[in-house]
Amino acid sequence: MADLIDTRYFTRLEHASIVSQTERGIVVEVDHELVRVDVIRDDILRVKISRGRIFDEQPSFAVCADIEAIAPAFTVEQDATTVRVRTSQMILTLSKSPFALDAQRTDGSVIFETQRDEHGLPWAYATLNDEFVIRRACREEDAFFGLGEKTGAFNRRGRDFTLWNVDVLNPSVAREFTVGMDPADPRADPTSTAFDPYYISIPFFYHMAEQGGQMAGLFFDNAYRGHVELSRNSEYRVHFAGGQYSEYIFSSPTMRGILEAYTWLTGRMAAPPLWALGYHQCRWQRYTQQDIEGLAARHREKQIPCDGLWLDIEYMRGYRVFTWNEQAFPDAPGMLARLATHGFRVITIIDPGIKYEPGYWVFDQAVERDVLCKTEGGAIYAGQVWPGKTAFPDFVTKQGRDWWGELNAAHVQSGLAGIWNDMNEPATGEIPPAAMRFGNGAYSHERYHNQYALLMAMGTTDGLLRTMPDKRTFVLSRAGSAGIQRYAANWLGDNGSRWDHLWMSMPMTMGLGISGQPFIGADVGGFQGNSNAELLLRWMQYGTLTPFCRNHNEFGNIDQYAWAFGSVIEELCRQALGLRYRLLPYLYAAFMRSTETGEPVQQPLIFAYQHDRTVRDLNDQYLLGSDLLVAPIFSSGVTARQVYLPEGTWYNWHTGQCYVGQQFLVAATPMDSIPLYARGGAIIPMWPEVPPSTADYHPALIELHVFVPTEDGTHVSMLHEDDGLTFAFRDGAYYRTSFTLTRQGPHLSITASVLGSGYPQHARQSFELVLHGAVPSSVRLDGQELPVQGDRITIANTGAGFRCELSVQ
Repeated sequence: MADLIDTRYFTRLEHASIVSQTERGIVVEVDHELVRVDVIRDDILRVKISRGRIFDEQPSFAVCADIEAIAPAFTVEQDATTVRVRTSQMILTLSKSPFALDAQRTDGSVIFETQRDEHGLPWAYATLNDEFVIRRACREEDAFFGLGEKTGAFNRRGRDFTLWNVDVLNPSVAREFTVGMDPADPRADPTSTAFDPYYISIPFFYHMAEQGGQMAGLFFDNAYRGHVELSRNSEYRVHFAGGQYSEYIFSSPTMRGILEAYTWLTGRMAAPPLWALGYHQCRWQRYTQQDIEGLAARHREKQIPCDGLWLDIEYMRGYRVFTWNEQAFPDAPGMLARLATHGFRVITIIDPGIKYEPGYWVFDQAVERDVLCKTEGGAIYAGQVWPGKTAFPDFVTKQGRDWWGELNAAHVQSGLAGIWNDMNEPATGEIPPAAMRFGNGAYSHERYHNQYALLMAMGTTDGLLRTMPDKRTFVLSRAGSAGIQRYAANWLGDNGSRWDHLWMSMPMTMGLGISGQPFIGADVGGFQGNSNAELLLRWMQYGTLTPFCRNHNEFGNIDQYAWAFGSVIEELCRQALGLRYRLLPYLYAAFMRSTETGEPVQQPLIFAYQHDRTVRDLNDQYLLGSDLLVAPIFSSGVTARQVYLPEGTWYNWHTGQCYVGQQFLVAATPMDSIPLYARGGAIIPMWPEVPPSTADYHPALIELHVFVPTEDGTHVSMLHEDDGLTFAFRDGAYYRTSFTLTRQGPHLSITASVLGSGYPQHARQSFELVLHGAVPSSVRLDGQELPVQGDRITIANTGAGFRCELSVQ
């Protein structure tokens, strides 16, 4: 096996000498450098190693936590051979000579151990020119998860990865990562489910120990090109081609705890507008204003719910960003206003590439303000994208981000609802990007390449908030790095209309979810190539049960609108979309929970069932929110598929049949649905009907679907209601109802507690409890007996708590 990370010529740090205590930890002189250990929280330590005895205090824009606001307690212990930094939850041990770093929890379980070579010498840290590498011990049976957007299995064990944002389908770029490979190797094909790297690079991963099932979290705050080698039996290696070693170590033994800490550090998704959770229709097409309004009308005529219409690059004048093709769109503001009256929001694409054309006002303004990327010699860097010769904004500078924000703010004043950032790896076409420098030419391309999309989204979002301070923003980005979730949602880029790409989107999306990005989805039906009736339907049934749901395909392909394959497929797509819209109260609550805890919306089963060994390598099913288990269809002609149900009670959503968990079953897969199961104990809030869109929809009744568990216990569910558009909820303008369901033998109780003071648009007058799995023999509401009327109980409620007690079999 050839080494991805060859350490033969690296020089290790070997001997520690002077140890000094600081307000947050220690600084240790090791050979010619300084090693600094900082206590960030009881469960987070940071280790930094200097270059030339100087620390880079902002290696990237990933970290946003107010670290200085927290002063956790710690102790420092030292003897002749070691120095230890101890918190209430973890211990970092620095061995002095030879130098090594090891971390464990206070219960003695291992977080990481420096790998020792055949001579017993440790490889804690080694350098070669500006590169550095670390090597750590692991077991062959251990598992690894995370690293953001990666192809292949959800468990990353056994493979090696590159962290470098890539325009995957550009042969000029992909060639670097396929050269010399056997053509039969799937990694030689950028469209395969094995190619690496991809659009989004996040140097954060989980190491799960086979023995005990505990996890450790590791985040390298370095945005240079990185490599993570997970294919060796007894060690893993991490390499960066530049920058400083700055690592955050998370001691929680659970994936949930680690993700909470990581998203505390790098930020969490802002509350999205409710309409962004609806269905979106996009196509790269030479649409006209009449076409777009006709497309909207057709959705309404066919009663296919839809919130968003998207415009790809053809809406612009010659691909010049922040322009409209006035021949095709003679009255864009009027069009947008008319669409808004029918409940449609419109989003346009904005690439970072600016046509290099004196006389084009955006280019001229960028030159005048000196906000374009330069070369080492001081010239404006030129690449090649859709407009031809192209310049790029320098988003590393605040001036560049502010200017970009101004442009976006002016653009949406026409009536647009959001911005779609594409080609932001940055893609530079046939011209290599290496000569593009940042920070007015002060910084190499390598330092900020992976952060370019993050900084673009930062400028875009800040601009939108300045012009619409009371409105929640929506930005969609193709590329990203650690922290992108603070500013934008992501989609999986230019996928194909292929069954294997439908499959690949599941582990890829789950990997991003546990890497801090909960707002994610794949182009429904596939972008590249021609879809077909069965593929579109199965993708629609799956895509409607993912966080971001957008149908999008490439110019020149056959249509893949919901109605494109005839009335039968149209009706089944309508049913799938109808389920999504009725589930929006449940989905919205999952999003709001994610904004507060970092919890993914589309969750791998291991997130909730970490100690169930069976779920470790499941790639083709997931939890939507915490209470719905989804098992999509990803092959043609499938009439049944295997599904694993973890512990607990599970209800088949379509048939109502109840199952005891911790078993595999074979689920039927008729063309009208995919396997979907509700967790026993869950209360799933639903709209009573399917609205045309979310616009101005505030129903008088909310259904509460109660899935009665067969076992005793307690389960908590949530409904979050607000205006769905503004930030008024931050000041209490919302209702958040927490439902606590408790079963003790034949006795079932549902207690609802409410936070918030309501909001003007709130119209709910009642809840309707819909019981699944039991018909009550008696019902008491707040101590008063109610008549029993089958499996439905109507409760008048405009925003108050209640207690409902039932006797069930």
